[in-house]
Amino acid sequence: MWDFSIGQSLAIMARTWPFIVLRMAVYFGITLAYIVATGAGAGFGYGLGHAAADPESAMSFALWGGIAGFGVVSIAVFCIREYILYIVKAGHIAVMVHLIDGRDVPDGQDQLSYARDVVTARFSEASVLFVLDQLVKGVIRTITTLVGGIAAFLPIPGLGGLVRFINTVIRMSLTYVDEIVLGYNIRIGSTSPWQSARQGIVLYAQNGKTMIRNAMWLSLVAWGVTLAVFLFMLAPAGAILYFMPGELGGWGFVLAVVFAWAFKSALIEPFAVASLMQVYFKVIDGQVPNPEWDRTLEEASSKFSELKEKAFGSGEASRWDGAPKNA
Repeated sequence: MWDFSIGQSLAIMARTWPFIVLRMAVYFGITLAYIVATGAGAGFGYGLGHAAADPESAMSFALWGGIAGFGVVSIAVFCIREYILYIVKAGHIAVMVHLIDGRDVPDGQDQLSYARDVVTARFSEASVLFVLDQLVKGVIRTITTLVGGIAAFLPIPGLGGLVRFINTVIRMSLTYVDEIVLGYNIRIGSTSPWQSARQGIVLYAQNGKTMIRNAMWLSLVAWGVTLAVFLFMLAPAGAILYFMPGELGGWGFVLAVVFAWAFKSALIEPFAVASLMQVYFKVIDGQVPNPEWDRTLEEASSKFSELKEKAFGSGEASRWDGAPKNA
């Protein structure tokens, strides 16, 4: 079924508890910001509407005030996303990689400083890591197409809807490819991020069937738990909005989605990444990137071509450096 150890993934999460706490603070803090901003916007709009001495206007103003508050937080989250990647995700991945390889890492709060030093040594600026991450994400759909969807294995008439659904699950399962490639980058001690990302993607693609099979199991579990959290949070989200001014009942659904997203990002995502990195490091052991896959990806993906151009443009080695090594 799968090739990772659930026990090892849970142990890694336990050992990296400072990052779990940091994730919870960041993502549930964002959720709280959504609640406060939505409520404050609704309250301001409600008061503004009442100042017009029109109860119907008050309700309308409250709705638009809530939308404005929600929008402001959304814009803020969009603006800080590269710093969340740099400080929270990349640091956590760095410690996970070292634990999977059996290396010692500090306990307690020193772990955060240790991870920051590891990440900074490879990515001098958050913007570099963010651009690299976006390029890797851009290659993901191409990998799915090249490896082959489930339709290739089910050439049965009348199953078009089922095939489309399963292929959607496959695409969803590739959510963490960029983080796996980042883990590879850190693991080999690369000082050439564009080149090592290129290698990491090719290694992922040439082992695509194994990786996608494991990723699909994790994706189904992750989205199943996320859905359960969403359903569980509908009632408390509605209760929170009950005490806000105006008719904001429909926002209970939106806040429940935000709660579920925060839970997934804080707790489910690190488990999935730890599990997939186990599989990835095991399956690529002793392998070198296949030049044929490199050419295929370059022909099929403009993002991969851009990644190679950045590797050449920055003076990084154009040849393959050999088998992955721990550093």
